[in-house]
Amino acid sequence: MDNFSCTLSLVGAGPGDPELITLKGIKSLQKADVVLYDALACKELLTYAPNALKIFVGKRNGFKAFSQLEIQEIIVNLSKKYRHIVRLKGGDPFVFGRGLEELDHVEPYGINAEVIPGITSAISVPSRFGIGVTKRGVSESFWVITGTTSSHRLSADLKLAVQSSATVVILMGMSRLEQIVEIFQQENKGDRPIAIIQNGTTSQEKIGFGLIDNILGIANEQELSNPAVIIIGEVVRESLKLKEFYKHNYTSFEYAV
Repeated sequence: MDNFSCTLSLVGAGPGDPELITLKGIKSLQKADVVLYDALACKELLTYAPNALKIFVGKRNGFKAFSQLEIQEIIVNLSKKYRHIVRLKGGDPFVFGRGLEELDHVEPYGINAEVIPGITSAISVPSRFGIGVTKRGVSESFWVITGTTSSHRLSADLKLAVQSSATVVILMGMSRLEQIVEIFQQENKGDRPIAIIQNGTTSQEKIGFGLIDNILGIANEQELSNPAVIIIGEVVRESLKLKEFYKHNYTSFEYAV
């Protein structure tokens, strides 16, 4: 079998809830011969591919099963033996999912490739609690920023975003929460509302919200860590659903938004 008969499908698994994958994504899994899946892709989704070879290529507790280059080489090697490879990624393959890197790598080998978009956690997790990243008269734009760049640093774009009135969404940034707080405080925005949602849309969901000036204590109290979505901006203050959730689940904990 040659490479030209192999198809690689980059499938977005959604934010965590197994019901938030697209129908097209499910159909692709059902046709898969091999599934390479990440840590943030819900394992329940693998049941849609009962006969496929399943290979974990994600990162858990700081341990990487494979480097990005190794993953790309695995795809090329598998393409010599299998007709349909699904690369199952949490969220959307093109939102900090390295999907384009994988497409670029396989293109010279003649592997057919398709992208099946997924629901990104950057928008869906905030909306779960009634936080719209935009709202007329409150926020007319939003930034989505990675908490960890390829050089293992907080993106420098945050210093640009903090100067705007836009909503700022940071993915996988909990290990740099102190640095994030410091950047906002340096711009005299310690009173900016902030919400942190860990394991959003799953049964392990945890949340904390307050202000830039008090969020470190709140995050410590709630034992919040990655994987998490951090949302900063006035849209957080607008969420009645968030306030009601907090009132009924953390009545003994003070917050000020």
